Amino acid sequence: MTASQRAGNAGRAGGGRVRAGTIRRLEQSMGELGTAAMSSMDRRLPWFRKMSAEHRSWLGLVAQAGVAAFVDWVKHPERKRPAVAGEVFGTAPRELARAVSLQQAVEMVRVIIDVVEAQVDELAEPGGEAELREAVLLYTREIAFGAAQVYARTAEARGAWDARLEALVVDSLVRGEVDEGLQSWASALNWSSAPVAVIAGNADGSEPEGLIEELRMLVRRSRLDLMAGVHGHRLVVVLGGTSDPLQAAAQIAGRFGAGPVVVGHAVDDLQSAAFSASAALAGLRAAVAWPDAPRPVLAADLLPERAMDGDESARAQLAREVYEPLRSGGTALLDTVMTYLEQGNSLEATARLLFVHPNTVRYRLRRAGELTGLAPGDGRDGFSLWVAVVYGRLAQK
Repeated sequence: MTASQRAGNAGRAGGGRVRAGTIRRLEQSMGELGTAAMSSMDRRLPWFRKMSAEHRSWLGLVAQAGVAAFVDWVKHPERKRPAVAGEVFGTAPRELARAVSLQQAVEMVRVIIDVVEAQVDELAEPGGEAELREAVLLYTREIAFGAAQVYARTAEARGAWDARLEALVVDSLVRGEVDEGLQSWASALNWSSAPVAVIAGNADGSEPEGLIEELRMLVRRSRLDLMAGVHGHRLVVVLGGTSDPLQAAAQIAGRFGAGPVVVGHAVDDLQSAAFSASAALAGLRAAVAWPDAPRPVLAADLLPERAMDGDESARAQLAREVYEPLRSGGTALLDTVMTYLEQGNSLEATARLLFVHPNTVRYRLRRAGELTGLAPGDGRDGFSLWVAVVYGRLAQK
């Protein structure tokens, strides 16, 4: 071995591929390189300029850590891969992963590396430029790969955490326990959709996580948001962003198990969704009494069955929206409707019993329809009217 070769090896002592003199220069320039990296990010990355001061500050620490990790890595070439999680991205809080995408993280690393690469001639010990450039290129590849692993682990952990939060939100709505925790959980899930409606049906026995993800993909086509949970044999879905929940429910009804699919009314926000959930679940319990109900069916269309099944809110709604309007129309109107229903929808029999002309009966029935939205001559509407009057009268006791 020649003297020059021995000298070259000595120069590499402790530095492996990069000479010890180059490493010393890198260590002396770390602060300047970090500042230069921040300036370059501000100049080259539009998304960085738009970030909040807090996030920019955290990313500044990441940039500094990226430079320090590079210097440490060239000092220890035996490492197969830079310790990205701990040394670089470990300096920032986990929430930053939500604000910075994987692509943006790679762009940021690329800028940091470009800053180092642009100063290779000044940083490298004379004769060590090629070694430093090679180290920079290798570091770029390895840290990009490491960043992908970090984001993959973060996404997996966030997915599991989000699933737990989603289950808590749905469970709270099912139980009707709406408190401050619900809003904080929803905020953590970035839920801000409105209106909100709840859909209830039977689960089909599929693995819950896969079923919920499939439902999410189905509604995403309509740009709606979804949370869901399986409670025993029931599948409960919270839909956000639709004022026509029945139409939206028709898109996913096929992923429910056999039996009815009941749609609660749309409400203004998630805090009020417990009322929609209560209606949907009450409708699901009572739907067995209407075997020919459409699928999906509105919980409001099951008001008579819900009332007879003991749902106090359904009884109150029938009294408020059907009985009271009829009563406000006068005793003659209410008597005409009930006599008509009791006489099997016969105009002539009703007219004879009330001592009025059949046209008068027709007029009063039409008026009842205008006041309640229910046509006495329709079998289903007539049933709803009858039940509403029964519970309305009972409420007057």
